[in-house]
Amino acid sequence: MIDNWRDAFIDLGYLISVVMLIVSLNRLSSPATARVGNYLAMGGIVLGTIVTLFLERIDSNYLWILLAIVIGGAIGYVPAMRVQMTAMPQMVAAFNGFGGLAAAFIAVAEFLGIVDVGRGVVLAIVLGGIIGAISATGSAVAYAKLQGLIPSRSELPFNRQLVTAVSIGGMVLLGLIVLLLDVNTASKTLLVLTVLFALVAGVLLVLPIGGADMPVVIALLNSLTGVSAALTGFALNIQVLVVAGALVGASGVFLSMIMARAMNRSIASVIFGSFGASPTSSTTGAGTGEERPTREVSPEDAAVSLAYAQRVIVVPGYGLAVAQAQHAVQELASELQKRGVDVRYAIHPVAGRMPGHMNVLLAEANVPYDDLYEMDRINDDFAKTDVVLVIGANDVTNPAARDDPSSPIYGMPILKVDEATSAIVLKRGMSSGFAGVENELFHNPKTSMLFGDAKASLGKLITEVKAV
Repeated sequence: MIDNWRDAFIDLGYLISVVMLIVSLNRLSSPATARVGNYLAMGGIVLGTIVTLFLERIDSNYLWILLAIVIGGAIGYVPAMRVQMTAMPQMVAAFNGFGGLAAAFIAVAEFLGIVDVGRGVVLAIVLGGIIGAISATGSAVAYAKLQGLIPSRSELPFNRQLVTAVSIGGMVLLGLIVLLLDVNTASKTLLVLTVLFALVAGVLLVLPIGGADMPVVIALLNSLTGVSAALTGFALNIQVLVVAGALVGASGVFLSMIMARAMNRSIASVIFGSFGASPTSSTTGAGTGEERPTREVSPEDAAVSLAYAQRVIVVPGYGLAVAQAQHAVQELASELQKRGVDVRYAIHPVAGRMPGHMNVLLAEANVPYDDLYEMDRINDDFAKTDVVLVIGANDVTNPAARDDPSSPIYGMPILKVDEATSAIVLKRGMSSGFAGVENELFHNPKTSMLFGDAKASLGKLITEVKAV
């Protein structure tokens, strides 16, 4: 009787947890409801965890489980509270890597502890271990690249392609052998070796990928972690883990496809190709020693252009995040709107270093969601805009992606800033973007450069606009 009640409680708890996770994903689709979505997701995970503690096989290990939860929660809470918005992509990569590593560890631990099990469960364990391991080390490399701990493009002292092929080949071969063997000491040893090969493969697959492709890589690795969690759920027969992993895996795949399409790239080319090898591969005049003309503007003149404009579009980029200038740009926009200027924000899908980076940054500064426009919604309006204010955005505004077939970023959809009547670009200097390509917009006669820290420059613009 007690077992029947316990089974009913577990099934009902898992059902409620799954529903909360599904609804949370829907709520997360809009900034207006994202906070509620986050709370629903957290509540669903907490409920699923509590219900899992009632499983019969948990036995008397509650102390160890609670200790692990407390330690893990503390390790996650401290950096999450201290992280700056500029480092949010690194934080996502790190947490995603821990998720993949946890899935790989659970898969191996489950296999080491079983005596006899069906081939389907073994397949789930093997795939979960492999995918989780690749996601773990791949995310670690992505974190190191975004944090600047290793170069965007790393050269290795050995033949990377050969070692990658060996690691992937060894991983696949050993995994197949584990599937064919009965569960015994030999097969368990081979599974551990399989996961070790997968850990190496994760490093070597992500290491050569350039910084420009990191938004796609983060989304893809996030998807892999979800898939490994779902497979682990199959092996453990925990339904909520299957559903949660499937949701993460599916959303990560869709997000990867959206990001890749926004860069005119295929996911295969991101993983196995290269992107913007060096500034010398860019457009005419780049890397040739030829000094190309640019037009510099003072804060006073830039403020006059903005104050007397009818339509202004703000294009935020990673430079905005680095300068922590989101509140300053919101204040400037408010001052312009008081003067009757129509101010909107154009958000490129891969602006910043991860999907949605700019949206979250501007939401933090209480920029109205209705003022944020995706690229496809606003691109045709640039031709009817008086002034475009570009803050730290580079590759996503480069006309070479549209006009120069020899450019490494040719074909990538861009914001059509060059079609506006004028553009003011806020940058520290003339450095190239993630793709290592010189931006042709900077040399356009309609473009004015306002050099300096973005936050400081915006502060000067606010002062001058108020004085106009």
